[in-house]
Parts: sequence; structure tokens; C-alpha cells
Amino acid sequence: MSGLEIKGLTHRYEDKFIFEKADLAVNNGEHIGVVGLNGAGKSTFINIIAGNISQDEGEVLWLNGIRRGYLDQHATINPNLTVMEYLTGAFDYLYKKKEVLDKLYEDMCTASEGELDRLIKKSSRLEEELNDASFYDLESQIKKVANGLGVNKFGYNTIIGTLSGGERAKLMLSKLLLEEEDVMLLDEPTNFLDVEHVDWLIKYLNAYKKTFLVISHDVKFLDSVCKSIVNIENGKIKKYSGNYTAFKAQREMNAKQYEEAYVRQQAEIKKLTDYIDKNKARASTAKMAHSRQKMLDKMDVLSKPVEVCDAVFNFPYVDVNAKDFVVVKDLEVGYTKTLIPPISFHLKSGDKLWVKGTNGVGKTTLLKTLLHKIPSLGGSFYIHPAAKILYLEQELNFKNPSISASSYYSEFYPRDSEKEKRAALAKVGLKGELATKPLTKMSGGEQVRAKLAVLTKSASNLLILDEPTNHLDVRAKAALKEAVQKYEGTVILVTHEEDFADGLCNIIFNAKSKF
Repeated sequence: MSGLEIKGLTHRYEDKFIFEKADLAVNNGEHIGVVGLNGAGKSTFINIIAGNISQDEGEVLWLNGIRRGYLDQHATINPNLTVMEYLTGAFDYLYKKKEVLDKLYEDMCTASEGELDRLIKKSSRLEEELNDASFYDLESQIKKVANGLGVNKFGYNTIIGTLSGGERAKLMLSKLLLEEEDVMLLDEPTNFLDVEHVDWLIKYLNAYKKTFLVISHDVKFLDSVCKSIVNIENGKIKKYSGNYTAFKAQREMNAKQYEEAYVRQQAEIKKLTDYIDKNKARASTAKMAHSRQKMLDKMDVLSKPVEVCDAVFNFPYVDVNAKDFVVVKDLEVGYTKTLIPPISFHLKSGDKLWVKGTNGVGKTTLLKTLLHKIPSLGGSFYIHPAAKILYLEQELNFKNPSISASSYYSEFYPRDSEKEKRAALAKVGLKGELATKPLTKMSGGEQVRAKLAVLTKSASNLLILDEPTNHLDVRAKAALKEAVQKYEGTVILVTHEEDFADGLCNIIFNAKSKF
């Protein structure tokens, strides 16, 4: 049975079709991955079916009574609540029932005999509902999910306003899982999860009896949790059976078959056209030429296969040769207290360091300390005076998010001509109208590309990357990895994606909590 049916979905952004007469059916209990290149419309699709955006045309039909929850990592939550207060909010409907039950018990004290019987029956029913929902074991349920996703490390009494963006994203995911809606709509749930917590989420989702649709660029994750793949491409929504690997193989085969059919048809069109051009003027062959023209007019002409232009990243290098390029000795990092045991490592020019560890352990804090954004709490570090540093921060912060990618680029390189600016943006995959699209209207992957357009313009010899693959699609991640591999300078990389770091770094530092 279809819990969700989409008919003729059409949606535009300015003059461009995001979706054009797209159809899709989602059956109850399906586990679906939603994929596509950055900017294809994945988040727009999820927002439309969640009811946050109205489509221009078409129907989005939910089965009556279906409850749905949406993980929006950019949503705002009450900063004044504690972590536990926020998570407990997943069970507000049960607490309301408990309030009603408590009032019934109170009313029993003064009720008449006839009224008492009614109150007892009603209270028994409510008590049964609470027991069925394991109301009296809610704390245990909350802590099970919180521990699985690492939220417990924040501290249950911690005020949400003090958490980082990544920590808030994990908190919102935890609450959504606790709510156990009929349909979960998940937008990049693994972005801020380390390997341990991704593994836990995989097990949770595989045991989930209800429906979920998940946007992700993590191939391993998609292969582990999805039984179907929905691919968004060129305004169309197409569903494939199997996990991501199966989808990729099927899509490549379909693309090859389509290309072959297109080539055959073009050859046939040329043959018909040539015959018509040669024979339409001759009285003896005009009739045959007219017949060929009818055949040509009736032909369902295939569109030319779309050539996807992958992003190309390149980090220009400023030569420096130093045995002591970055030296860290017994460095203590944190804000009010040290987060990690004293850190020591030694990088020469060209070394590539992978900083790994669980979320919240202090990896980003280490980077900010090295960049002099926050003071150290002890120990020392040295960075060569000839170092030219480029830093890609984890969170998508823009001083003026309402401006376009083109204007953002101009803030850093105001002397570049319009042609130079367009070329730089096109190189990272921001072509045409994307260059003038407001940053707020861009997908997360497109925003990362805008930042990389700026970074790849400047020459450097020390590249500091904090979770650079967040939001990037599979092809963009591959292009970025290739660029970092070719980079001759020193790299300090923080990432939770083992596939990205594998074969890239020659030194590994495993950050472990002090507590």
C-alpha cells in the first residue's frame, strides 16, 4: 500500500524546472535513499513532501493519518532548554495523557459512586495506554538513543544555546528517532556523526519497521540501510530497486543503452533527412520523400544525453621546504577545561595528517587553537613563518548569506574580471544561474562549492580542512580527494569519512577524550 503518492510534481526556481511532471509512489515500510548531484533538488523534494514548500503543480498525496517527521539540520530550536528537556519533548503527548490521568485520580477523591465507576474505567484505559507506550521507562528510552548518537557526552543538563551546530544536529536527530513517526524524512543525518555513531544509526534504521526517506552522499551508509533508491536528475524522479551500488550499476547500464539508442536514432534521422533533401524536388521520388518526412515527423526524438560536468578542484601551492613545518608539543586545547590529553605531533612540508575521533572530543577546537582563533590552555605549538594557510571550516557560515556566490567570490577577489569570476565558479560546478543564485537558496553542497571556489583561487602550503565532505555529492567528494592527493603542501584533515581519508594521509592522530 502506498503511504505517499506523487503525481505530476512540477516546481520551478525562477525560470528553471527543479521538477517537471514527476511521479513517485512510496509504500509503507520502505527504506529509501534519495540521491542526486548537488543542486538537483533533493532538499527541495523533501521539503515539498514534508509540507514546508508548496509545489507549483501536481499532487502530493499522503495516506490519511500518517504522521511524518522531518530532520532539518538548519532548523532553529529553543536555545534555553536543556538537552534532556528537549529530548523529553518527543513524548509531550504522553505527558499530556499523564496529566489527564493525575486529574482523574484527583477527581476520584470527591466523586459520587456512579461517577467514580466512570472515572475508574477512563483512568484504567489511560494507564494501559501509558504502559503500552512504556511511559514509565521513558528516561531509559531517551538515554538509549542519546548514548547511541553520542548526545550523552554533551551532558543532559547542558543548555542547548551553548552547543555547536553539529551538536544541535545530533540532538535533533535523536529527538526525531524517539518520536518514531510513521515516516521519517532525513536530510544528511550522518554529516556530524563519527564512525561509531553512524554504525549505531545503521543498526537502528535496519530494525525500523516504518518508512524513511534519507538524503545522503555517504555510499557505505546508503548501501547499508536502503532497499530502494530515488534518483533526482534533470527534473525527473526515478525509483530503483536495491541499494546504492545496485542503483549505480543499473543507472550506468540504462545510460549506456540510452546513449546507444540515441546514436542509432540520430543515424536514422540523418539517413531520412539526406534522402528527403535529395529526393523531395524530383517528381519521380517526391512521393517517397514525402513518406519519409511523415516517418520523421512521427518519430519520438530522444534528447541528447546530458553530459555532467564534474567539479574540478585544484589547490595552488607556494613552495616551502621545512623539516619543522608544524610542531605541536603537549598542547592542551579547550575553552574552560582541556578536552583532550596533551597533544604532540610533528609535520614536515608535504605531510598529510588525519585527525580522527568521536564528535565533540575536541578536533575542531584543536584546529581553531592552531589558527589562533582560541587560546591554548597549555603546551606549545609552532607553525613555520612562511606558512600560507587556507582553512575550510565545518559550519556553513557566511557574513552575508543573502548575497550570490558571485558576490561572495568578489568579496575576496574584487579585482577579478567578470570572466575570471565566472570561470572560477564554473570550475567548481557553479555555472550559469547558479553563480547568481543567493547563498540562502543554495543547497549545502553548492554552498561548500562556493567556499571552495574562493579557497582554490589562492596559493598556499598549509591546508586545514574541517569535515570538508559534508554536503558534497559523491562526484564532488571524489574530485576533492583527488585535489588534496595532488596538493604538494601540508594538510591537516578532520573527517569522519574513512573512505575519504583512506590512502590520503600519511600520519594519523586519534583524538580521545580526557574524560
